[in-house]
Amino acid sequence: MPTLVLKTLREYRRSLIGWTVGICAFAGMYTSFFPQIRANADLYSQAALSKYPDSVRTLLGGLENITSGAGFMQSIIYQLFVPLLFTMCAVALGAKAIAEPEESKTLELTLTLPLDRKRLVLERFAALVVGLLGVAVVSLLVVALVGASVDIGVPFGRILAAHSMVFLLVLFFGTLSLTAGAATGRKAAALGVAGVYAVAGYVVNALAPNVEVMSWLNRLSPFYYYSEGRPLITGFPIGDALVLLAATAVLVMTAVLSFDRRDVGV
Repeated sequence: MPTLVLKTLREYRRSLIGWTVGICAFAGMYTSFFPQIRANADLYSQAALSKYPDSVRTLLGGLENITSGAGFMQSIIYQLFVPLLFTMCAVALGAKAIAEPEESKTLELTLTLPLDRKRLVLERFAALVVGLLGVAVVSLLVVALVGASVDIGVPFGRILAAHSMVFLLVLFFGTLSLTAGAATGRKAAALGVAGVYAVAGYVVNALAPNVEVMSWLNRLSPFYYYSEGRPLITGFPIGDALVLLAATAVLVMTAVLSFDRRDVGV
């Protein structure tokens, strides 16, 4: 593995450990609640859930079929909270790639290595991919094992498909944060651009089915491609995955070109 990738992963290690523990604890804890939902199906039926305000139900994916294993995982695990936590992790790591060391005046040491700027960005991106993949793999195992222990009834292949789409979603936002940092050299810009787009994208995707004016905007939201294929129900959506990968590739190229041409403030 390239030296800079290893160096970056060492810089990420505390954040990666903390986020991995947090995401796994949250996902495992909530997955373990499923037997209570199943045992009280009438209480948690669609009629009972209709008491929630429409705005809350919309943001949580409608809370439909929550008493089934797939419906529970979709609404509680994969609709909002795990993607939210994982996206925060990815955005934070993306900001650490270039913007944070540039602001702290430590990027100069990295630039003294025998590699050009384009390679520096690509290896920082590679470290981001490896770090996020590690979090995804560990959290996948936790969800799958806890799900099996409570007999959640969702095949591992479907859980793998849903978790893979989470990884592609957060990789996009992490790369967006890295790109904004590479273009501006400012950590606040990296966090702000990715954070605002993530929140706006989620809200648009949640409200678009009920707000006609937002329907065309939904195609600009990464959450549309993340959730539209319903991987827990239908399996891995190849087309949607390719869209997220293509968007991430465009961001990587943008980061490389912008950082290569910019006067770096070190």
